[in-house]
Order: sequence, then structure tokens, then C-alpha cells
Amino acid sequence: MALRNHSTITEFILLGLSVDSHIQVLLFVLFLGIYLLTIMGNLLMLLVIRVDSQLHTPMYFFLSHLSFVDFCFSTAIVSRLLENLLSQRKTISVEACLAQVFFLFDFGGTEVCLLSAMAYDRYAAICYPLLYGQVMNNQLYMQLVWGSWSLGFLDALINIPLIINLDFCEAKTIYHYSCELPSLFPLSCSDVSINLTVLVCSTLLHGFGTFFLIFISYVHIVSTILSISSTAGRSKAFSTCSSHLTAVSFFYGSAFLRHLMPTSGSRLELIFSIQYGVVTPLVNPFIYSLKNKEVKNALRRTLGKFLQSTGSKL
Repeated sequence: MALRNHSTITEFILLGLSVDSHIQVLLFVLFLGIYLLTIMGNLLMLLVIRVDSQLHTPMYFFLSHLSFVDFCFSTAIVSRLLENLLSQRKTISVEACLAQVFFLFDFGGTEVCLLSAMAYDRYAAICYPLLYGQVMNNQLYMQLVWGSWSLGFLDALINIPLIINLDFCEAKTIYHYSCELPSLFPLSCSDVSINLTVLVCSTLLHGFGTFFLIFISYVHIVSTILSISSTAGRSKAFSTCSSHLTAVSFFYGSAFLRHLMPTSGSRLELIFSIQYGVVTPLVNPFIYSLKNKEVKNALRRTLGKFLQSTGSKL
């Protein structure tokens, strides 16, 4: 399907974060540093989980996929942002814009499903510790992971074909640093009621649906933790899910606030968007490494093996 047959314009203008050239240089340095740290943190997490046999459990299998999704999600957003900060012409083709929207839907949808699956994993581990191996068996956690990827892709596949058929004319300025679906609707001179209906329905089913599952899991988790008699036991049980709860709060909190706000290009809207699209992929590896003894010990073992192999070669 040729996009240009349906559009009277071929490119959009991304206003970005600032029109001041000096501030743009500072922002480029800042976001380049964030992006490099995001890549290193998530790839290191993938490497450690891969090489350390003690982390070959369902929880860390989910975490490895979360790290890969964060790497992809950050790349889909920050790479375009960095290009925009360096470019004199803040333009993006209609095709590239829709491609970015597709990947944001795909990776964002996969992330919320993975967070939901990880909540169920913590529920099984804390509420049924003796039956955990049977509840979270190999077949189930593989199905949960690939189901997460499939649902993220399906979410993008439902929304994107509808917007391809829209006509974009005259107004072509996006008051944002990336292409997000709600930001494109005001630029269309076609009827977007069907698009809005599908977007709302998919958001309710996908976003709020996964959040509801996480909420129910943690209701049972908190109930089980409070029933533990010893303080040490409660503290140990809570520590096993504190990293996941922090990651959920970061992502869902900012994502919900961003998408519940009207699209206006306001500073607050941009801040919430940056938090879930840029900051969350950066902090997730640190959340799971700094607050998790198993990951910290695995990092030490991996680093020790690396230094030992390097020393033997020298």
C-alpha cells in the first residue's frame, strides 16, 4: 500500500525538546550518555544471565527478555531523538514516523505483558514456594514470554494499519520529540473516531488489563507476606519482589500519566514521556542489580572469570 496515495504531505516536523541550539547540544550529550548507559546496562544484564548457570530460572528468563525489550524500546526512541537534536531540519518522513509508532506499540506492549508475567512468577514463588517448580514449569514460562511478544506485536498490528489510511494535510508539526500515535490524530484531516475507539479499547485491554493482573498478584503477595510470623521472613519475602514492584511503578506510573493527559506538547507531557521511554530502560538494569543479591553475586562471578581469563592470556 503506497502511503503517498493517502497523504498530501510526505513528512512531519518534530519540534523536539528545545529550539535553542546551545541547549540542543547539551541535550544531545545528556541523552547520548543515557543511551550508552542503557545499552551497556541491559546488554550486561543479558550477558550475566546467559553465562551464570545459577540465574537460569524463570524469574531471570523473564528479566533477560525485559532487558532486551528495554534495549529495543530505548533504541526506537532515543536514536531518533539524537538525530533530531543534531539536525537543522527537524523532519521525519511519514513512513519513518509510522514505523516508529509501530515499534513503540510493539516493544511497549511486550514490556507490560512481561511485567505482568513477572508479577505472576513472584506470586507463585511467594504464595506457593513448595509448589513453585510445578506451577512455573518450563512450558508455562516459555508460553508467557512468547505470548508477551505476540500480544505486543498484535497490539501494533491492530492500530497501525488504521492510521495508514488516514489523510495528513496542512498541519504537520508534532509537538513532541518522537512519533506517538495520539500526537498524529490532530494532524489528520480524516475522521479519526475509529482510530480513537480502537486505541482506547486496545489500551484498556492491554494496558489496564495487564495492570489489573499485576494488582491482583500483589494483593495475594502482600496478604501472604503479612501472614508470615517472623519479621526476617517478611523482609526476605518482600525483598524478592521489591525490584519488580519498583520497575512496575516507574513504567506504569509515567505511562498512564502521559497517555491520560490530553495531547498538547506541554512540558509535563514530555517529562512523563521521557520517564517511561528513556529513563525506565536506563534504570531497570540498575534496579535489578543493586537490589538483588543473586544478580550482584553473579556480576562478581562473571567479572572474576573475565579477569581470570584475561590474566591467564597475559
